[in-house]
Amino acid sequence: MDTLSYKTTNVNKLTAKKEWVVVDATDQVLGRMCTKVAKMLRGKYKPEFTPHVDCGDNVIIINAEKIQLTGKKMTDRVYLSYTGYPGGQREATPASILAKPNGAEKLIRKVVKGMLPKNKLASRLIDNLYIYEGSEHQQQAQSPKAIDINLYK
Repeated sequence: MDTLSYKTTNVNKLTAKKEWVVVDATDQVLGRMCTKVAKMLRGKYKPEFTPHVDCGDNVIIINAEKIQLTGKKMTDRVYLSYTGYPGGQREATPASILAKPNGAEKLIRKVVKGMLPKNKLASRLIDNLYIYEGSEHQQQAQSPKAIDINLYK
């Protein structure tokens, strides 16, 4: 029996095969789409996944303003933050975040970041996410491929 065929390969920064993908957020449910995007950023859909290396894809999300939330989450979900000062606890709902300029980008980035690991790797992974509220994006030079996010689990 040849044991070399069972050797585990570890990917590093130089050998990672990173691709550019475009995800259309039109009529997508926010949480379900973001879980799949977080897995793509992490590289979990690839057979050569290595937990401590940035081996995921670069993800471009277009039409971010057309996302959907199920139920009454638009008004009932509350995101808390703390300024560090006494009485500085702030709360925001998805409706209040979307009402601000670049609100859809901020909301999707917040949700995806919460689904990534809480370490130094997450700050490098979130830099691979590009969110645009319209259908045009600035990464045409990388020739990204459009994927259907619903085909992923």
